[in-house]
Amino acid sequence: MDLIKFPEFNHILRKKTRKVEFFDKEIKKIVNEMKKILTKYNGVGLAANQIGIDLSIFIAKPKNKFYVFINPEIIEGKKETVKEEGCLSIENKWGLVKRFEEVKIKYQDIKGKTRTLKAKGLLAHIIQHEIDHLNGVLFIDKALEIYEIESNDKKT
Repeated sequence: MDLIKFPEFNHILRKKTRKVEFFDKEIKKIVNEMKKILTKYNGVGLAANQIGIDLSIFIAKPKNKFYVFINPEIIEGKKETVKEEGCLSIENKWGLVKRFEEVKIKYQDIKGKTRTLKAKGLLAHIIQHEIDHLNGVLFIDKALEIYEIESNDKKT
């Protein structure tokens, strides 16, 4: 498994992912591989379809802690703001995207237990970006402005 780049693998990045129904060793294996890939590329978020897996899973690492979200759904958003973002699957492009500053999310953990989480700031931003991925939406679809850069540092 490795990172999929746009537009070469447009089909997997552009379709809504399948809901996870079985919480088994395979899901844990996928999540562990996603953590390795996210670390390798120095990112802050990664959706399963970004590594070619058609499942509704994403991980986030805004600081030193990994978060795992399975079958996520935003149930509330507050205070829209415009922030800069990039994407591991879209090289050398950044854009200004309108996102909620705070979100409440419903999801399942690695064991299948349903949970809710309130997030703000960078974690809220990552959550929205990654849920878009799981729905086949890229940040370039929502960007108010897109620009080219020479290198990518922290991306979702």
